[in-house]
Amino acid sequence: MAKRVIGAGLAGGVMLIAWTFVVNGILGFQTRIDMKPIAAEREVYEVLKQNIVSPGRFVANPAPTSAGRFPDNEPVFSILYGGVGHESAGGLALIGLAAFLVAPMIVAWMLSQASDEVLSSYPRRVLFCAAIGVLLAVLSDLPSFGIGEYPLGDAVLLAANHVVAWTLVGVVLATRLGPRGETGSAKTREEGGHSRLDA
Repeated sequence: MAKRVIGAGLAGGVMLIAWTFVVNGILGFQTRIDMKPIAAEREVYEVLKQNIVSPGRFVANPAPTSAGRFPDNEPVFSILYGGVGHESAGGLALIGLAAFLVAPMIVAWMLSQASDEVLSSYPRRVLFCAAIGVLLAVLSDLPSFGIGEYPLGDAVLLAANHVVAWTLVGVVLATRLGPRGETGSAKTREEGGHSRLDA
């Protein structure tokens, strides 16, 4: 069982990496959301560098009104500084790669512990993993819309990306993890055979 889980998790990790490469590396999805260009970037950068000297998340609000309240219909800016620069890109990429391999292994283990009702059905196994993406979307992506946060459209796109990514991982895991005592690929072929006979 442990070898099956690890093997399925690694295969799911490859799928997650491939999806991320296509969406972000080729299509530039994350760049268009998180790295929108600033017209006067050099001037803005110098102002931020002089005024933000420690890592953290900062908010720039409009000046309060005479009543001590923030005015309506004025922008609120959120500034995020992680404390590192481009020199850390290589190391952070390795950390991200490790996370992309470990996360599907965790989900593979969770799937292997699911009920027989879930494990006996290929669609349910896929939906089990897709639910992970829905959970991330509901708890992380959609709530990121708001004051000093993402625009609603970007939050929805981030949520959709998580759901699609984990559904694709689910397709891989569901193929390799079947009912207890059977390989997922064998079970998938058996299910396909039953479907053809029923037809």
